[in-house]
Amino acid sequence: MTRLTSRNRSRLALPPSARFWLGLILALVLGYLFALAQGFLVRPPLVIGQDAVPPSGQAAGVTSTLENEDGAFIDIRPSGEVNALLVYYPGGLVRPQAYEWLGRALAAAGVQTVIPVFPLDLAVTGINRADALIRKFGEGKTIIIAGHSLGGAMAAQYARGHTDQVSALILMGAYPAGNVNLKDTRLRVLSLLAENDRVAEPDAVRDGLNRLPVDARLTVIPGAVHSFFGRYGPQKGDGLPTVTHAAAEAQILKAVRVFLNGLPAR
Repeated sequence: MTRLTSRNRSRLALPPSARFWLGLILALVLGYLFALAQGFLVRPPLVIGQDAVPPSGQAAGVTSTLENEDGAFIDIRPSGEVNALLVYYPGGLVRPQAYEWLGRALAAAGVQTVIPVFPLDLAVTGINRADALIRKFGEGKTIIIAGHSLGGAMAAQYARGHTDQVSALILMGAYPAGNVNLKDTRLRVLSLLAENDRVAEPDAVRDGLNRLPVDARLTVIPGAVHSFFGRYGPQKGDGLPTVTHAAAEAQILKAVRVFLNGLPAR
């Protein structure tokens, strides 16, 4: 066995210039990892009403407030009678105000929309957040749970265990997880597919219909991409749209309104 003498160690030692560059590279890598962690753990501010005007214009008398019931949530309610409660689970790492536009648009039809704020903006951290919101606001109302992307998958999981309370499910660029089967339920389901979505692949969304009731409705939003369901800007792997965001929102809103109008009264 060769002994590691001081002479041998000096031969293995890096020259000063190499140590400098190695230290610089290490510092850059650590800085990059720190920035990624900070961006993940420190979420952007939650600003109500910043960009919430719906495609058809601002409905009169709608209020949008930040409330707290077992956690923060945005409460969007019409000025008149409320006949339905929509609980909306945001997409993964998406701030909840990105979906405020939809709640304001639906308020004209007597729909109150509540959007929970999840830890780290991940609905998987609180799948049952809808419980407290339904207890607080749901009495005597038709209950709909909806969600985008990861939020949609978590909404489907919640609906699976609460078919006695939830009447309908709306999935936006989303589908039930492989172990969540809703086929034997009486839920009314609307599945919205963005035609050019490359995050929730069209084949995966269509395959998800096999785990939904046989009368589940699939509606394709022509030319749209994954991020067009919310207002948070483009995302990695989004796809390339062939329509404007505004045009896609108008189609999304039309499909949701038609679906809600077809629901039986509570």
